[in-house]
Amino acid sequence: MRRLQLHNQTLEVPISKYEGNFRGRFDRGKKDSKDSLRVNREIRAQQVRVIDDEGTMLGVMSVPEALRIAEDRGLDLLEIAPTATPPTCKIMDYGKWKYENKKKAVAARKKQVIVTIKEVQMRPRTDQHDFETKMNHARRFLLEGDKVKVSLRFMGRELAHQELGLAVMQKCIAFVDDLALVESHPRMEGKQMFLMLAPDPLKIKEYQKLHPNKSKQDTKELDELKDEEHDEDED
Repeated sequence: MRRLQLHNQTLEVPISKYEGNFRGRFDRGKKDSKDSLRVNREIRAQQVRVIDDEGTMLGVMSVPEALRIAEDRGLDLLEIAPTATPPTCKIMDYGKWKYENKKKAVAARKKQVIVTIKEVQMRPRTDQHDFETKMNHARRFLLEGDKVKVSLRFMGRELAHQELGLAVMQKCIAFVDDLALVESHPRMEGKQMFLMLAPDPLKIKEYQKLHPNKSKQDTKELDELKDEEHDEDED
């Protein structure tokens, strides 16, 4: 019952069946800005073409009539083709439909290949042992599908001998030649020289085919390296 104040009297008026039910499931308030489709009372058209939850065409009818059919089945009315004449609506479980679409979006994001850029730092006079250690890390990054940025900083008088830095960069390229391609050749920016390496899918596939055990070992060492970096971040 609904109470109405009329002059100085209070009247109790019964609420209709559909008015009461629409207030719950069918009265969804303002349209969600993230959704491009209208649902239930958000639908503004006077008449709509309706498809039921089993895919059967029910024909053209008014929105209140379509809402009553959906309500009788415990479902929603979704406007799936708002630009059609008249707009096409489908009777369905709107909550389930949104959930399934969200799952599909999450699955699609998982399939996306996320490429990160790892950095390896060098000096013009980096000794051979440090050079090999750092470039072995670079190889593992490339096998993981990441790009590698090699940065080389010049200090003081070293700027007068940029050819030393260029020689180091050429050694870097040669060290990973069987895995990578040069995306950006060595270039100077201020007091630093940069080189960008990207994994070459064909080279990596061939490398893994020729060195299956080595590839597994590289991946294992890369995981251990990531764990060490994680522990350092927590400290």
